[in-house]
Amino acid sequence: MALFDLPREQLHRYRGASAEPDDFDAFWSATLTEARQYDLDARFEPVDTGLSTVRVYDATFAGFGGHPVKGWLTLPAEVAEPVPLVVEFVGYGGGRGLPHEHLLWASTGRAHFVMDTRGQGSGWGGGGGTPDPVGAAPAYPGFMTRGIDAPENYYYRRVFTDAVRAVEAARTHPLTDASRTAVIGESQGGGISIAVGGLVPDLLAVAPDVPFLCDFPRAVTLTDSAPYREIGLFLRTHRGRTGEALRTLSYFDGVHFAARGRAPALFSTALEDQTCPPSTVFAAFNAWAHEEKSIEVYDFNGHEGGGPYQAAAKLRWLGSRM
Repeated sequence: MALFDLPREQLHRYRGASAEPDDFDAFWSATLTEARQYDLDARFEPVDTGLSTVRVYDATFAGFGGHPVKGWLTLPAEVAEPVPLVVEFVGYGGGRGLPHEHLLWASTGRAHFVMDTRGQGSGWGGGGGTPDPVGAAPAYPGFMTRGIDAPENYYYRRVFTDAVRAVEAARTHPLTDASRTAVIGESQGGGISIAVGGLVPDLLAVAPDVPFLCDFPRAVTLTDSAPYREIGLFLRTHRGRTGEALRTLSYFDGVHFAARGRAPALFSTALEDQTCPPSTVFAAFNAWAHEEKSIEVYDFNGHEGGGPYQAAAKLRWLGSRM
């Protein structure tokens, strides 16, 4: 695949096409206030995994609507004092998987919490275990158009709220240091981490890789690849609803969360990525509010991005911070 998006010099100036709603902050303040009316009810049950270098806990907490959300908390086996915390969100269609799929960050001496994504976990990896009990209006198969009729009903309102609550839940464990918390993720997980970076004010670092859910107006007209294509296929049938759909999506656009980012950030993108086009990633990166930010660019890669090379970059970058 040849390069298909903007030239690199334009990418560094591109600011995105999404209009921020006037009530963006009020919408999210009300959403989180409503969620916090439910007791967090964070529980951590030890799991015998056969792994000797880590301790694993089957985590459950109350997310959006008080709905139970699952996760894994993994700690170094011998830890006795609170350690830095890395909270991770997973890619589209995946779930929390199995504990042995998540050993990198605990191997560095940190606590690692991976959140299950409600309703997902059946597309790849080791599966998920968190249902999404909320019904919705007619939608195209997938998750991108569930509840797209209104911001209050949209699927990612629930997911982003779950993600904020996941950080809050992981911080309650006595062996996690809440003052040293980073959030990370790839693709959908990267988009979720950007949202959390804009909603949680006291993070130490945010590291979104090839992030999804950014600059919706450009993404849905630039790429034919799923998952963004779900939106176009929905609108192909529901003619005349483009304005309504884009209004809903604007409340969940990573560009607007990035404008509220209050922690150092390390982004990554790939110039042949047709799933999350580089211009959409740069729109969020260029909007990121904290002055300490950088982006790794992989010239000849697709949505796999930097893969293990980006993991090494994150290890170095976080190593100087937590």
